[in-house]
Amino acid sequence: MEFRRLGRSGLKISEIAYGNWLTHGSQVEEDAAFACVQAALDEGITTFDTADVYAGTRAEDVLGRALKGQRREGLEIFTKVYWPTGPGVNDRGLSRKHIFESIHGSLRRLQTDYVDLYQAHRFDYETPLEETLKTFEDVVRQGKALYIGVSEWRAEEIARALEIAGQMGFDRIVSNQPQYSMLWRVIESEVVPLCEKEGIGQIVWSPIAQGVLSGKYKPGQPLPAGTRATDEKGGADMVRRYLNDDTLTRVQNLQPIADELGLTMAQLAITWVLQNPNVSAAIVGASRPEQVRDNVKAAGVKLDAEVLTRIDDVLGPIVERDPARTVSPPQRP
Repeated sequence: MEFRRLGRSGLKISEIAYGNWLTHGSQVEEDAAFACVQAALDEGITTFDTADVYAGTRAEDVLGRALKGQRREGLEIFTKVYWPTGPGVNDRGLSRKHIFESIHGSLRRLQTDYVDLYQAHRFDYETPLEETLKTFEDVVRQGKALYIGVSEWRAEEIARALEIAGQMGFDRIVSNQPQYSMLWRVIESEVVPLCEKEGIGQIVWSPIAQGVLSGKYKPGQPLPAGTRATDEKGGADMVRRYLNDDTLTRVQNLQPIADELGLTMAQLAITWVLQNPNVSAAIVGASRPEQVRDNVKAAGVKLDAEVLTRIDDVLGPIVERDPARTVSPPQRP
């Protein structure tokens, strides 16, 4: 396993991070989840990402039990706050009330005294940014989180947060967690240049594009049973944007490149995001331990400029680059 600094902070994290968004507490049984976490640990992954909203808070419970007994100092545990975790009007967003209640719930479920990184899961247009940042500052000062990050924030939102932190003497954001893959590059034109300048690292999710870049979806063929594309509760809506013959044909044309490099298609996809120097880690999920063991083989692989150009030529116009595709709800959900 290779390790990278999280932005300009002093924290080092495994460049392959384990995430449990669509698996723990919902799609797989707890024994399978434990086996996947153990496989991640065995392969040298030390960074684990979750969120209070995943599986209606159950994902944090499962991860906490799976990591119980591990040396806490040897782990980096990340979680997030924003999306609804209860029926009340204040059980969501980035208000002072919800952040404090959420961090306490997350720590209890994760069975830890602190998280290494606490992330704003979206931008909250209904809460003054000063209130949100002051509350995060208090969470850090109380020792409940060591660093603060955001997820799916636009460049102008990150810039405004940095400005306020500078004016008020708060700790700065050290990370952003965006969707990023060969097919989804919306952060490249605005978010990445700002973050490179300001010392903010990207912890990217869905590097395999919800499984599409693994090559398992074939043009003109039925969707494989048991995959995310057929699971209405497991992210099928997100996969559908790619399930057209043009996209799937172009993805299949990446296979010769992967073969030449001795990589699987999934490994090539993960390796690709790690070529971006602003990326601190790529988050991978798994429902089986062998998926973890396969994905970690992407760590430390270098792609030369010719390979990157060939990938761009194969994918051509199907790549999404519009920074406006980074969106937070205009009102709390």
